[in-house]
Amino acid sequence: MHSLSTTYIALGANLENPVAQLTTALEEIAQLPNTSIIQCSKFYRTKPIGPKQPDIINAVIALQTALSPYELLHALQAIELKHGRTRTVRFGARTLDLDVLLYEDWVNDDSALIVPHPRMHERNFVLIPLYEIAPDLILPQGAIADLIARNDPEDYVIPLDL
Repeated sequence: MHSLSTTYIALGANLENPVAQLTTALEEIAQLPNTSIIQCSKFYRTKPIGPKQPDIINAVIALQTALSPYELLHALQAIELKHGRTRTVRFGARTLDLDVLLYEDWVNDDSALIVPHPRMHERNFVLIPLYEIAPDLILPQGAIADLIARNDPEDYVIPLDL
């Protein structure tokens, strides 16, 4: 068994009861072998990127896992498929989106998996929930609070009262 690694995962959904999609996905992620959720942000309502579509519900979780980065990616993709995820329109509406943001200090750039996530520093819908659970984390582009301040304030990220 591998030693446990800390990884951060972004969750998003805007179709078919997004809050229920994220809640169920969290339960399914918690059932992955040798994996536990150690922190979960609030859920946030955010402005979508791309074509006109409903607002997205986003969250970020911290995991401890013995799965390798690719094992984790494949497990997350299987959960997306179980939720009816299709990839027909770039940045289109989705039942569930699970993205590996960080995996320890591992760096990778291939067609299957780019870590750290290449655009997370530009996206407050990722940075604000990430800051909530890991305020001291420093990304390659800088401190999370500084990155949030640099991004477009029109890209609202509103916590949900659940």
